[in-house]
Amino acid sequence: MKIKIAVAEDNNFLFESIKDKISLFPDFTLKFRGEHGQNLLTLLQENHNIDLVLMDIQMPVMDGIEATQIIKTKYPQIKVIMLTIFDSDDYIFKAIQAGADGYLLKETTPELLHKGIIDVLEGGAAMTPSIALRTLHLLRSPQTLPKKSEMQDFALTKRETEILEQLSKGLNYHQIADNLIISPATVRKHIENCYKKLQVHNKMEAVQKGIKHNLI
Repeated sequence: MKIKIAVAEDNNFLFESIKDKISLFPDFTLKFRGEHGQNLLTLLQENHNIDLVLMDIQMPVMDGIEATQIIKTKYPQIKVIMLTIFDSDDYIFKAIQAGADGYLLKETTPELLHKGIIDVLEGGAAMTPSIALRTLHLLRSPQTLPKKSEMQDFALTKRETEILEQLSKGLNYHQIADNLIISPATVRKHIENCYKKLQVHNKMEAVQKGIKHNLI
């Protein structure tokens, strides 16, 4: 199954360069381009069956930072990699705080772009080597992580973890079903399984336990 990618880029020349890089890999398919953040959100509303967004930062109407924040709240299953020419600390911090899953510079080679996308979709982080990886860890990790001896293996499946993450965003069953392209009944079944594995009785307890044990 091909990896479905959307691009947010207002510069036509730079978009063609990104498009050319994506076209080199048979496992990627470019679904659409947003010319700014608001345009991208409109396109996602029409079709959010997207695996990952390559997001520019400086764009008219709505910049990539604000667009990322909205996407990560409304469609938490979609990964976002910032793809920009800017490497200032301010942009890096704001992007990560908005929920970006990676930060690459536009000079990145096609091979490193491919690797970065795969890494992010497998749960890792993609960052250009010149940008300190510890920045991502510092901003995205809780201040007090549970000690290894305190961590438990609740054996949640990848899908159950995804649904728990969506619950933590305040989304309801129908919104989660729509985001993950499954039925509300399937969502309900996964949530029931989460409750059993986490030994909780409601959504709030499940989310709190998920955060406490660094599951989401």
